[in-house]
Amino acid sequence: MATLRRAFVTGMGCVGPHGIGLECFAAGLRNARSATRRLLLFATDGLPCRVAGEVPDFQPAAFLPPRDRDRVARVVPMALVAVREALAHAGFESNPLPPAIAERLHVVLGSGAGCVEFTERQYERFFRVGVRGASVYAVSSSTPGMLASEISIALGLRGMSHLLSNGCTSSTDALGYALDLVRSGRADIVITGGADACITPGVLAGYAHMRVVSTAWNDAPERASRPMSADRDGFVLAEGAWILIVESEASLRRREREPLAEVAGYGSTCEAYHRVAMREDGEEAARAMALALQDAGLAPSEVDYVNLHGTSTPLNDRVETRAVKIALGAHAHAIPMSATKSLIGHPQGASGAAVVVATILGMRSGFLPPTINLEVPDPDCDLDYVPQRARAGAVNCALCNCLGFGSRNSVLVLRRPAP
Repeated sequence: MATLRRAFVTGMGCVGPHGIGLECFAAGLRNARSATRRLLLFATDGLPCRVAGEVPDFQPAAFLPPRDRDRVARVVPMALVAVREALAHAGFESNPLPPAIAERLHVVLGSGAGCVEFTERQYERFFRVGVRGASVYAVSSSTPGMLASEISIALGLRGMSHLLSNGCTSSTDALGYALDLVRSGRADIVITGGADACITPGVLAGYAHMRVVSTAWNDAPERASRPMSADRDGFVLAEGAWILIVESEASLRRREREPLAEVAGYGSTCEAYHRVAMREDGEEAARAMALALQDAGLAPSEVDYVNLHGTSTPLNDRVETRAVKIALGAHAHAIPMSATKSLIGHPQGASGAAVVVATILGMRSGFLPPTINLEVPDPDCDLDYVPQRARAGAVNCALCNCLGFGSRNSVLVLRRPAP
């Protein structure tokens, strides 16, 4: 059997609830600082949930040419800013990129809601003013896949331009897709990760109707996202973009770049069970972890850190804990794990990429991101979640979990590159 090519992360970029740029995210992780706050994007009168993980003071118009300011969704400039940072981080400094590079750069992103914010805005105008009140791009700019196209158009990238929309697992699956493209030799360099900006009246009202968002902490928004805590009552809706440049070993050697991490394995399963609920037994989530490790050629005992999906919903955290125990056996009690969403909330389809970036930042700087607000541990969640504060620690092999609506479970394996 032919040896598969290896895939490495060579650059990262971030726009998230802690602010714009990797440094803001890294500082938030190291300092265990909550980025969830009172929702300011729109009036919350009549809504039972009034907290969110908004990107603070983000003005989309500042990052768009005047002609585009009413033609694209809020998520587009977020993703563009993160992509530009990731490209610069990877050493692609020139703007525009040379044609020989532009045709080799592929875009494979994940987004659960895509451009739903733009869609809601156009429907509101349509029902208030009529068709002439809506943008002429009301249809084209509302499609999820347009997010990837906007990136390609803005940067003149002529490789493939694809978007996966699989709910919460979207960006994890996009990274898995990027891994396969590099391994197969079909791509040398892939811009991947995810972006979502679906903090809208319609989406928040829908989640509140499902009773999956937190409503008990409106007066203490920084405490609302509390994975694994006995008093958790739902997730905090968040937004942001976390972008990674995934590159073949041959490409990074040609460019004389040092890798940040290796994307070593990917596994995904479907429970085929329910639209939004998880099976209590955790078996399929555990199987996704096992498949990812098998894909990476690693044993459960070689994992030394897990970054959890950890949404802060009662069912998810309990089932994920059970699944980790099944996948790793007794070893699950011997290693640390974190729930990044305790700090930023749940950025939907971008959450998998957020977890990967958080893990790599910790791996590179020798710290384990914390799980904050873990004040009253749930007896069913009895592993080491790095409670309250970041902890010094070396990570050589990490699992990054993502469990989503539609019975999906997707997992990535990251490995520290050999010196």
